[in-house]
Amino acid sequence: MITPLSRMLGVALVLIGLLWTGQGLGWIGGSFMTGAVVWAVIGPLTALAGTVLIVRGGRGESP
Repeated sequence: MITPLSRMLGVALVLIGLLWTGQGLGWIGGSFMTGAVVWAVIGPLTALAGTVLIVRGGRGESP
């Protein structure tokens, strides 16, 4: 039962990470995060964590 939850959380983290990366790099405007380099670092790390959850969830391992 934990597998679908891990996958959904992983997908959410990947999407949020991509959004934060885009804002940090200045590609997506309208936020205090736009152009702030720290979000260009935090975003990919968040997306990587989401990818790990998706892969581990696909294997049936608990996170």
